[in-house]
Amino acid sequence: MRRNRFARVARFILFAIAAAAVMSFVVMSLWNWLMPPVFGLHLITFWQAAGLLVLGRVLFGGFLGGWRRGMHWRGRMMERWEQMTPEEREKFRAGMQGRCGHFAPPTAPEAKT
Repeated sequence: MRRNRFARVARFILFAIAAAAVMSFVVMSLWNWLMPPVFGLHLITFWQAAGLLVLGRVLFGGFLGGWRRGMHWRGRMMERWEQMTPEEREKFRAGMQGRCGHFAPPTAPEAKT
């Protein structure tokens, strides 16, 4: 059981390193292809590209993954939904349908008599 866990962790670490290497190579290639001719900047090395990836993550992405923020919002919305009365829920649905009518589920057509 422990060997299996160790193997999974080792594979995950190797995959993370390989993904970081590929992304750094892509950033380096794109930078060296676009930035010097367009803006007159210098060429960068592989390690500088890796540093740019880390810097971009710190400045724009933070240290936590984006999925955690989305799940927190969903949990808060579910709590609010549970606290609503059936009338408040219907009012909310009607308001959302007014804003996002094309996303609302279709209503059944009225039967003609």
